[in-house]
Amino acid sequence: MKRYILIIFLATIAFTRAFGQPMANMVTPVFKAGEQLSYTLKYGFFTAARADLRVETSDKTFEGHPAFHIVADGQTAGAFDLLYKTRNRYETYIDKTTLLPYFYTENRHESSYKHSDNVTFNHHDDKITANKGVFPYKGKVFDFLSAYYFSRSIDVSKIKIGDTFDLKYFLEDGVHTLSITYVGKEKVESDLGVFNCLKFNPTIIPGRVFRKDSKLYLWITDDNNRIPLKAHVELVVGSLTMNLTGVKDLKYPLNPISK
Repeated sequence: MKRYILIIFLATIAFTRAFGQPMANMVTPVFKAGEQLSYTLKYGFFTAARADLRVETSDKTFEGHPAFHIVADGQTAGAFDLLYKTRNRYETYIDKTTLLPYFYTENRHESSYKHSDNVTFNHHDDKITANKGVFPYKGKVFDFLSAYYFSRSIDVSKIKIGDTFDLKYFLEDGVHTLSITYVGKEKVESDLGVFNCLKFNPTIIPGRVFRKDSKLYLWITDDNNRIPLKAHVELVVGSLTMNLTGVKDLKYPLNPISK
């Protein structure tokens, strides 16, 4: 389950190659220290998991630069907590100006399975050092948390329907790529109201979990916050839906619209 929750979160990281402009010149953080986001993940009608993300100002500096400390906690809920108890924490430290990651760590407790990883990003040598070794890379590469916050801060005003672009992220054993296509705009009803959203379709690979015709869709608020509001994917059996259920201390007002 953890991998598929991560896929949905990674799918929210959408804007890294949509335009032919240098990304470094486009980043203006749309979040601030103190922001908190809460999500639920449902399997059909049943709540399977919950996740909470928060942004903090870090006392640590990296290469003399101040950093944001971002923390994500995820845990199973209801019957899923009895069947496969999961308590996961993911943390990243990102530069306050470039939003590039310096250090990422994860600690996962999934039933009897335990896993931890510590990942250091060296942007001068283009190398990532993790528990499983050293991995060279080119261009901008993120952990899934830093990518989530970096992508929210990219200007999407010129995006066009059909634009397809790639996201590079490091996860556990190497650098991976996620391809994403912009679908258009939709109004989406949520626990927090109805919002104008941008809709995306990330590519998924059919297999034991996803059907051949499975589609993963995600909706991001079409406002200054650009918060992932909802994600949905069909599985071989059933479906998963991620919903935003709570926000706190946003940089910009979150204004729902009339139906």
